[in-house]
Amino acid sequence: MIREPLRRTMLAVVSAVLAVTVTVAVAAADFVVEDWSKYPAGTRGIPPGWEGQKWGSPAYDFAIVQDGGRKVLHLKSKDEGSTISKDIKGKINLKETPFLEWTWKAVVLPVGGDSRKKELDDQAIQVFVAWPRFPEMVRSRIIGYVWDTTVPVGTIAKSEKTGTVTYIVVRSGPGELGKWITERRNVREDFKKVYGEEPDNPAALSISIDSNDTKSVSESFVGPVAFKVR
Repeated sequence: MIREPLRRTMLAVVSAVLAVTVTVAVAAADFVVEDWSKYPAGTRGIPPGWEGQKWGSPAYDFAIVQDGGRKVLHLKSKDEGSTISKDIKGKINLKETPFLEWTWKAVVLPVGGDSRKKELDDQAIQVFVAWPRFPEMVRSRIIGYVWDTTVPVGTIAKSEKTGTVTYIVVRSGPGELGKWITERRNVREDFKKVYGEEPDNPAALSISIDSNDTKSVSESFVGPVAFKVR
């Protein structure tokens, strides 16, 4: 017969073990938005699982290629803009996975591109996180992490071309062209800095390239994209 003090001790131990087990089971995990590995090299246009834009005349000069021992997305633009988006609604909890990490490489920057000016608003590579709100064209909130041609790193600027977009310049200029760079942003903190409040969870992630405003060309690559715990 188990005496009462011993029984209570055993129950406490079992409860603690169960609590740890449950905590481990529901612990937050990184969420990979895309790593391009499942597509055959040479796949062109909009990758499966992504959606194209609903405006303009995009060329979608995109291709899955091998670069640096892995598959990545190669983007080119000549006097046009192309954007692809992926639905992440219900898949991201910014309180658990607030860090967006991606790799990119710019090769050609649009001549004179300036995200602060409507007539020059072109970038070789843009990664957007979106919080759609009705009506979407007026009330949605979108943060665009961009590699700009001329605007200083760290600049936060509302797009003059698209009122729902706010740019954060992560890289600028030609100094690091041709190099793979890993970026890491705390999306939750960036949202609070831009909008002054706690964010809901985002519903979409987009990748874009354009050169239509500067009437020039641009080229870049993007590797894995993921939301991370830390």
